[in-house]
Amino acid sequence: MMLPSIFRNGFFDDFDDFMDWPTPNRTDTSLMKSDVKDAGDHYELMMDLPGFQKENVKLSLKEGVLTFEAQKNISNDENGEDGKYLRRERFQGTCTRSFYVGEHVQQKDIHAKFENGVLTVSIPKNQPKPQVEENKYIQIEG
Repeated sequence: MMLPSIFRNGFFDDFDDFMDWPTPNRTDTSLMKSDVKDAGDHYELMMDLPGFQKENVKLSLKEGVLTFEAQKNISNDENGEDGKYLRRERFQGTCTRSFYVGEHVQQKDIHAKFENGVLTVSIPKNQPKPQVEENKYIQIEG
């Protein structure tokens, strides 16, 4: 029996990688690829979240750790609008990723924007307050 072309090119080889497939509530950084850029007075983190909606993405800050959580649900219906699914590989579930940003960072200082499947987050750098040197006078005796 001839298999449809969608089953060729390693369909049966995929079973070797079965354990590497994303599963619900699994941390998988391949779904949340990120770049971090030094932008002078702050860091800019850009995270790819293709197919996710803004309302399904959450950021939280706790004890200096910035955590990203994205959730995506796909109907489990076996039949699509135009027929029965033979194979489904698109991600469904929750993925998270965390970055340590420092305990000096406060929630009010972090700014986030979501456009075209890319989340851009501005995180302030830890800049210690400059110490002002006091004038210290030396007493002259005599």
